[in-house]
Amino acid sequence: MGEQQQHSPEGVRLFRLSEIQEQNSFKSTWIIIHHKVYDVTKFLEEHPGGEEVLREQAGGDATESFEDIGHSSDAREMASSMVIGEVHPDDREQLVQPEETLVTTVKDQTSWWSSWLIPSLVAAIFTLIYRILTTESD
Repeated sequence: MGEQQQHSPEGVRLFRLSEIQEQNSFKSTWIIIHHKVYDVTKFLEEHPGGEEVLREQAGGDATESFEDIGHSSDAREMASSMVIGEVHPDDREQLVQPEETLVTTVKDQTSWWSSWLIPSLVAAIFTLIYRILTTESD
């Protein structure tokens, strides 16, 4: 508690990632969306998607989940009333996960592999089996 509160030049309260990660209980639930810190503790029971969805994101970056759902402008406006600050600029790079690029690349290769090569191999095997079977019956 002896920690000094940090504010940006615009007067916005800045939170270190470690502080945010600690707020993951029913008593205090914070999430991050687009580098803004939201205190959703009082909103848990009211959340239309269920409180467990927010609880899964507690203390972490919920940007991708928030955008994937496609929240309405009303929902975004409601969320803006829960903003308590922003992630400290020094910690923002930790929110960007470089592994995602690697995962995406692997998925793309898997997609190419499974959509082109595997069906071709299956077709070749069936053709081979068909030829063997038709040759034996002659």
